[in-house]
Amino acid sequence: MAKLSVLQTATNRLEYLTPNDWALIIDRAKRLTFKKNETLVRQGMQSKIVYVIARGNVNVTVSGARLAQLGSGQVCGDMAFLENTFASATATAEEEVEAYALEWQGLMDLFELFPHLASRFYRSLALNLSRRLREQIMLKQGADPDPDPKHPF
Repeated sequence: MAKLSVLQTATNRLEYLTPNDWALIIDRAKRLTFKKNETLVRQGMQSKIVYVIARGNVNVTVSGARLAQLGSGQVCGDMAFLENTFASATATAEEEVEAYALEWQGLMDLFELFPHLASRFYRSLALNLSRRLREQIMLKQGADPDPDPKHPF
């Protein structure tokens, strides 16, 4: 149960998932450790894996320019995972990182058994992507991103 609490109490961007959802997902996930400067996702490479960061920080870069830093409870690889296409960014461990790798086929098998889990999972990913887009828009406008997603920009 300890591995579940790490993900549930973090600044979890997959917030629509229930404790039971997490238990099912983590049971199918591969727990991986990445050393400092090791790549989780490489720009231009196709991947059918989404990573949930359990511990450590991950730098996200596009063509070498730093775009974001992700930490515990956040996900990376979600865009390529959703679109079944090539990664638009590189995610690199800033320090030792522990992450759960969720493979597409394993999730699809799980979603077939639990359709409501699929709905909550994809809704969570959509909210995550929306928040990241909002942050980028706010930064481009020269404003600080509003951490409260209920307030319009």
